[in-house]
Amino acid sequence: MAWRKLLPLCALMLIVAMYQVVVVAGGAQMPTYGIGRAPTADEVKAWDIAIGPEGKELPPGRGTPAQGAELFVNKGCTACHGKTGSGGPAPTLIKSDTVADGAPCLAPCVNNANTIALHSPYATVMWDYINRGMPLGKEQTLKPDEVYSIVAFLLNKNGVIKDDEVMDQTTLPKVTMPNAKGWALPPQEWKHGQPRLAGYP
Repeated sequence: MAWRKLLPLCALMLIVAMYQVVVVAGGAQMPTYGIGRAPTADEVKAWDIAIGPEGKELPPGRGTPAQGAELFVNKGCTACHGKTGSGGPAPTLIKSDTVADGAPCLAPCVNNANTIALHSPYATVMWDYINRGMPLGKEQTLKPDEVYSIVAFLLNKNGVIKDDEVMDQTTLPKVTMPNAKGWALPPQEWKHGQPRLAGYP
């Protein structure tokens, strides 16, 4: 007979569940509230800073590994990434053969196994990330020449480009990255519930 005492509670739970379904379904069909405005073309342009694999969006500029080495120190990169680009609390940027066990590393830890210059499928990925996210706390303050230089420095120190190579909007997208073939696009006809990559768990 105890189940009879639970009937009112079950009925209440059913009513609440049905109400939630109606509210969610109805909310998806509600009109806008007239709040805000469409962004202007200049605002969209200011936000649209993404750089694609082909580098079509790269701005004019140039940089060398030597210039990047100076900037790596002068812009404070060493404070987080270590004097040699590894061993600091932030992700490893330059592969080191002598990374101490137990060295501090922020999660997710980026170490010798997945250094950006070796793991990224495109050099433009590095340019995009450094341009939009570095230096920490002063994001988007680097000039294009500085970003090209720092990327050139990191690529050079990881053995991807030579000492005398100049990185600019033409040469950077042409750099063949060590992991260029280590990635794949999701299938064109992807459906909900399917793995995004063949053989992916």
